[in-house]
Amino acid sequence: MESLRFKAINALSHSNGTAELDNSKITGFFGENVFTLKVAREFLSDEAYKSLLTSIKGGKKIDRAMANQISAGLRQWAESKGVTHYTHWFQPLTGTTAEKHDSFFTLKGDGSALETFDGDALIQQEPDASSFPNGGIRATFEARGYTAWDPSSPPFIMEIGTGKTLCIPTIFVSYTGETLDYKAPLLKSLESLNKAAVDVCNYFDKNVNKVAATLGWEQEYFVIDEAMFNARPDLVMSGRTVFGHSPAKGQQLEDHYFGSIPERVYAFMRDFETESYKLGIPLRTRHNEVAPAQFECAPIFEEVSVAVDHNTLLMDIMDRVARRHKLRALLHEKPFAGVNGSGKHNNWSLATDTGVNLLAPGKTPKTNLMFLTFFVNTIKAVHDYSDVLRASIASAGNDHRLGANEAPPAIISVFIGGYLSKVLADVKERVGGKFDEQDEAILKLDLHRSIPELLLDNTDRNRTSPFAFTGNKFEFRAVGSGANCANSMTALNTIMAQTLKQFKKDVDALIEKGEKKEIAIMHVIREYIVASEKVLFEGDGYSDEWHQEAEKRGLPNIPTTPLALDAMVTDKAKSLFESNNVLNHVELEARHEIELEKYMKRVQIEARIMGELCTSHVLPAAIKYQNLLINNIKGLKEIGLKEESYANQKQILEKISEHINILSDLVEKMIEARKIVNAMTDIRTKAIGYQSQIKDAFFDDIRYRVDKLELLVADEYWALPKYREMLFLR
Repeated sequence: MESLRFKAINALSHSNGTAELDNSKITGFFGENVFTLKVAREFLSDEAYKSLLTSIKGGKKIDRAMANQISAGLRQWAESKGVTHYTHWFQPLTGTTAEKHDSFFTLKGDGSALETFDGDALIQQEPDASSFPNGGIRATFEARGYTAWDPSSPPFIMEIGTGKTLCIPTIFVSYTGETLDYKAPLLKSLESLNKAAVDVCNYFDKNVNKVAATLGWEQEYFVIDEAMFNARPDLVMSGRTVFGHSPAKGQQLEDHYFGSIPERVYAFMRDFETESYKLGIPLRTRHNEVAPAQFECAPIFEEVSVAVDHNTLLMDIMDRVARRHKLRALLHEKPFAGVNGSGKHNNWSLATDTGVNLLAPGKTPKTNLMFLTFFVNTIKAVHDYSDVLRASIASAGNDHRLGANEAPPAIISVFIGGYLSKVLADVKERVGGKFDEQDEAILKLDLHRSIPELLLDNTDRNRTSPFAFTGNKFEFRAVGSGANCANSMTALNTIMAQTLKQFKKDVDALIEKGEKKEIAIMHVIREYIVASEKVLFEGDGYSDEWHQEAEKRGLPNIPTTPLALDAMVTDKAKSLFESNNVLNHVELEARHEIELEKYMKRVQIEARIMGELCTSHVLPAAIKYQNLLINNIKGLKEIGLKEESYANQKQILEKISEHINILSDLVEKMIEARKIVNAMTDIRTKAIGYQSQIKDAFFDDIRYRVDKLELLVADEYWALPKYREMLFLR
């Protein structure tokens, strides 16, 4: 019987091409499925519109009576678009999105049908809080939880096939009030950051009333044929290939990056872009990435909470649209060994309601001083809380990627470029101890004799740095491609809020002692530069020398998730998140447990699929070819040929037999090791056990044997699609 592998190759070679796509101007349909303020103005009364606007712009709660008017307008708009159902759309700690659909349809007391959607249905729903990851906050019998409407993110209509559903973005909390999602802590971190940043901005501009964090994510992903995907049980079960020998041609010619986009993938891209535009996702860029079959898309910057919603939406859209094109979009951080993995670079900055990017160098001494303030505070925040940032991007998938030849290392460092390094060095050397009259005059004229008007493109780009300044923003490159951006952004917002609060205390203390404001600010900036300079690194983050240097500097290097996650529950982390009203100690401990369990289960799944593939695919193919060689050697021997006539066959047979025996033993030992680890009761111990006693102890050795067999066994016997087919056949 023909294997799935060869059926997939055959089906691919008979592909009928791509579907017709709409060539309309993007501006003609952008946001057509979003309940924007412009749409709200049309479907809401003045009173309801003002209430919604005040909530979005000013963060004020909407009165339940007013919610009835808003929900009526929402339903009217949705029904005009052909919508029959609505759902509260939220982001639980599974890493995906969740929704439970209800229809507008109901029955009156007399049995007649009615379409309705009242304010209570808009404001909250009740999903089962014990069936989502909760870290022990909710027992199985304690099922009640609530989704609560987030007015800051606009409702939208999701089209799936011919069906349309009104989606209400919400947060998700337990019956006892603890947050059980990514969105609620993100919103809290944004509020804390806003308050702290406004207080510091007011040193320079009293007109600043709001500071918003902005985010521009870059989504990397792989695309392979659906039939190839279905013929690889490891991809289906774990999202990555646990086996696969590197093809003769990988990415070494560097011919894929920014190359012509394959026609079939191009059609898929245009299709998911169209769906994204309808939902208001402002995608701007598409291109081939470095690895074969790897691609990237990126949007225009948005406020963080909306950008996070749009990224989680996009991942869902990409998966759905890929299936439509008989493709699969792979968002795992390392789906293929030997070629680049995928990240989700988070480009983060701060913007005031007066139109200023606080991380963009200015054109006057005053704006340059404000830039330096926020620039140096960001570096100080990363220095002081690098362990928290590392924990925020920790996952089983990212462990395969961090520190590899295309991704930043697990050591958190900051790259700022040679020009700004000189600026900080000049500030540090110039401002020593007490300012004199000349220093004050220089401050009024400029920051320093050697600091001219700063340029926008004041840095090179360092792709080996996990946290790099790129001219007017910081790029957090270490975030994994499958991650929810909210986790890393919550951590970054919170550590920045905490650092800015401390900065204001330090500056105010000097002002109270009689220092002038600008002098006090420069004093504290210098102190922060000195205190955090060891986190700055301009060189090659991939090099062994940097690992040695980082160790000398005392920078943490935690390559595995179970240990990296410990930073979530230190006293320092609890104080950080609780003092900023982002997460309390119960929520932190719950999330720590959830992430450990998630890691353990993912490695467990990979171990199980490894064992299954070995026993049901790899070993049968190898033994079948082994028997063929045995019969060949027997036949040659029987007809009287000398032994040297079949020496090569015998040598191949010996190699195959060796790999079969060792592989079989390794799988059995891994199964026994899993039983020991599974018997452990403490979740942290179990996660570390799966990392050290299963993953580190067996995965590479098993893979080595399987990949060697792939080279030795005749191609016609090998049932699993090979890398050359998955990465290059489209």
